[in-house]
Amino acid sequence: MKIEKRPRGLWRELRQNRAALWSLGFILILGLSSSLAPLVSPYGAGGLDEAHILENPSLDHWMGTDGLGRDLFTRVLYGARVSLAVGIGTTLLALVIGTIVGLISGYARPLLDNLLMRIVDIFYGLPDLLVFILLSLILGRNIVGLLISLGLVTWVRFARLIRGEVLQAKEFVYVEGARAVGASHPRILLRHILPNIMGPIIVTLTFMIPAIILAESTLSFIGLGINDPYSNWGTSWGTLAQDGWRAMRTYPHVIFFPGLAIFLTILSFNFLGNSLRDILDPKGNLR
Repeated sequence: MKIEKRPRGLWRELRQNRAALWSLGFILILGLSSSLAPLVSPYGAGGLDEAHILENPSLDHWMGTDGLGRDLFTRVLYGARVSLAVGIGTTLLALVIGTIVGLISGYARPLLDNLLMRIVDIFYGLPDLLVFILLSLILGRNIVGLLISLGLVTWVRFARLIRGEVLQAKEFVYVEGARAVGASHPRILLRHILPNIMGPIIVTLTFMIPAIILAESTLSFIGLGINDPYSNWGTSWGTLAQDGWRAMRTYPHVIFFPGLAIFLTILSFNFLGNSLRDILDPKGNLR
């Protein structure tokens, strides 16, 4: 029989890792400053300022201005709201769908398990870009549509992970003890199995967010993501990079700062994910 050990002292262990603390601090500051973008920056995200078109970074405009004279620092802050909202929202949606399917599949009888896994295999085998384009045409090019489209593409990864963890966890002693005292199947899943497999889920969640941010930025860069006419929140970092691509040789700052924001955000989430993986699974058993 196997006994699962729950991780203890997560925050205490996390505080001892400087890379994790710096990464977490950067993510929190980015999220807070983007949420308060109208208060952080004195400039608006829209409009046209012909007197300040494509200015280099200065004391007045820390990151310079774009082709319409808009403050680039302000646009990066507004872009963070879109990219973080899509990254976190998509991951949570995929987590909910994948958790439901994975829990049922891993705990159910073989017939239902095989049926659900064949559905997962079908979704997993579909080209992600093709599915996203079709869903975006149906749901529209807005934050909600993008979130749902990416969520319906990525939930299968959580489903496979959670199914594998449930298959192992349901053989543990505490699960057999719960069955012996007559606990119902939903109670065993939600009160005994799910809390004890949260380690791999949290780690995967942390790695999935930057992957979604990169995917959204890539889609926006090629013109399939969020743009100003489709979002009241602003445009995404990918679209900012696309705008800067046209003027990269003459005005490199227009693409450098959105690209730097994407790089630092993804790097921070990955550092945080690596630290959580080391804490929650010191032996490196997480898949």
